Amino acid sequence: MTTSSDRQAPEPVGDPGVVQADLLRFLANRTGRAWEADTDVFGSGGLSSLFAMEMVVHLERTYGVSIRGGDLRMENFRTVLRMSALVERLRQRPAPGGPGA
Repeated sequence: MTTSSDRQAPEPVGDPGVVQADLLRFLANRTGRAWEADTDVFGSGGLSSLFAMEMVVHLERTYGVSIRGGDLRMENFRTVLRMSALVERLRQRPAPGGPGA
């Protein structure tokens, strides 16, 4: 059995299409419907604020990022395009205490 900790984050960092495809699959599996990358997943009335927190946890665990402070704005989670852009931006940030800190 594979757990979420056994999965590796999609690579490469510079290819947001990989992250988008993964997020579209995740949404389809969780909601039972197909999504477009630019669909407002919360404005469509299909998802709740509780699901937004589930998305935060999924993004952090799957992609090895930490979403904090100003990055927790709902605007970052409205579409798959925005979520993948957030992941890519956070993956390019130096880790706290690492090089460039």
